[in-house]
Amino acid sequence: MTAAVLLVAVPALLGLVGLLVRDRGIARVLAVAGPSAALGVALWCAFANPVGALTLADFGSVQVSAAFDLSPTAVAVALASVFVTVLVQVYSAAYLRDDPRYAPFAAQVNLFLAAMLLVVCADDLVLLLVGWEVMGACSYLLIAHYAKLPAAPGAAAKAFLVTRFGDVGFVLGVMILGAAAGTFRISEIEVGGGTATAAMLLILLGCIGKSAQFPLQIWLPPAMAGPTPVSALIHAATMVAAGAYVLTRLLPLWPPQLLLAVAVTAAVTMVGAGLCALAARDLKGVLAWSTVSQVGFMFAAVAVAAGDAALFHLVSHAAFKGLLFLAAGVVITLAGTGGSLRDTRLRPREAPLAFWAVTIGLASMAGLPPLGGFYSKETVLGAAYEAGTPAGVVVFWAGVVASILTAAYAARLWLLLFWRAPMKRSPLPTVSRSESLSLWALMVATVGIGVVYYTGPFRLPPLHFDLMALLLLATAGGVAVVADSWWRDRSRAKRRGGTDMDPARILGRARPALAEGLYGERLAAKTTRGLARAASFAASALDEHLVDRTAVEGSARATLAAARETAAGHRGGLVRYLRISVAGTLVVAVVAIGVSLWHG
Repeated sequence: MTAAVLLVAVPALLGLVGLLVRDRGIARVLAVAGPSAALGVALWCAFANPVGALTLADFGSVQVSAAFDLSPTAVAVALASVFVTVLVQVYSAAYLRDDPRYAPFAAQVNLFLAAMLLVVCADDLVLLLVGWEVMGACSYLLIAHYAKLPAAPGAAAKAFLVTRFGDVGFVLGVMILGAAAGTFRISEIEVGGGTATAAMLLILLGCIGKSAQFPLQIWLPPAMAGPTPVSALIHAATMVAAGAYVLTRLLPLWPPQLLLAVAVTAAVTMVGAGLCALAARDLKGVLAWSTVSQVGFMFAAVAVAAGDAALFHLVSHAAFKGLLFLAAGVVITLAGTGGSLRDTRLRPREAPLAFWAVTIGLASMAGLPPLGGFYSKETVLGAAYEAGTPAGVVVFWAGVVASILTAAYAARLWLLLFWRAPMKRSPLPTVSRSESLSLWALMVATVGIGVVYYTGPFRLPPLHFDLMALLLLATAGGVAVVADSWWRDRSRAKRRGGTDMDPARILGRARPALAEGLYGERLAAKTTRGLARAASFAASALDEHLVDRTAVEGSARATLAAARETAAGHRGGLVRYLRISVAGTLVVAVVAIGVSLWHG
């Protein structure tokens, strides 16, 4: 248990210390030391397999424990998270070399890592919930790092509010499970029937929000307003992957009939986000939508009860998506643009490191062998292929379509970045050693992650040669469609001159809507404003008609009327008073006689 505590405590402690530091040199040391030490502890955990618990609160029927359980698969996820964070911190030291707020940024990254590691190794749902919420708070701070950038504060607020909306369901689901099972220990929870269905649906809502799945995906593309290292951290190994990871931890509690809901969510997300990535207008936008789609593959594995396949794709995704985002930062810096695909372009010989980093990352994401993305995607679809359930059928064919789209938007991005005429500009800046080191390390990880299929801790289905052929055909089909459009545009440009070559035009009239995420943000904004107006009208009507006119003014009118009647009754004279007295006496006498007769 000591190893598990240290795994979380070391980056958390150094992150808290880093918040007090203002010297850049010390901040840089703390930034790298936190995840580096956590990497060493994670390797220790790989051999120690720490399990233990300490009771924090005992409410009689329910206990809350500081419980940890680092199984081999959990250690693999922790190693992926820590490895990417180490490289992000190394990369950030050069990327933010002129940023006066580098010190708090580096400290927040370490706290973010500690929160993710707490989610990974917690065996108690309350403890997991703590890491879950701290991770959300850190994401808000990191996305809003460029406070002077107009889009950053709004993007951070959107991410915080959308994920908080999902977290309401997550918290309620956790409370229902704990109350029904009498414990919050994940390894000891046993519930079924309607309780399990209600709790898991609520937890699914929280995981959908955290992992940016349909219909709560609207926060992730705007989050690109944060620094590029933050994008790599959120997308590659923390936060976005956290929802899929929690679903795999709770997989034994899922009612089988409920997995179809996960399958539908994954299918819509994989295909819809793939179309949006194909239409996106900027480099980081393509990568953001690709993350939404690739996390959909993890949800698809959960839908067919293949938790290890989901975690294997999580680890593979951490490598190639971390590589792509860090390479994107280098490309944008070298090109001297804001990342728009209209202007961002380089020649391979101008920036060979960036070219090969993007090429390897896109090839792995598209699923080309022998890269890790090919193995992880095959295991997900292989599990769906073997499932033999309605959920398996849904996610299998959605996964095939998503694979075609992945190859298409990867090929489009590669062609637009490196195979157009370069723009006129001054000599390119040099890539720092820190940035180069991070890219080289992630390239090696992306190429070598396929070894995990054969030697890793995951229990994965065997490779299917017919399915491998289908995936390669799907990939080739997506590339062929984009290449054909590119060749036609190139021929047209030679004849007419000045034609913008963008294969996204194959989407036709749907392209503007898809580039805007099917107007999800506008629809969400209109819905929110409509609900706000309806709530305001209801509150106004309640306040004016029920409270003011009925309760306040009505009680005043009733009091005045009663006072007038009472006053009128006291102005009747002696004869009237005598009549009332006699009548009252008779009433009292009748009641007294009746009570006496009733009792015998």
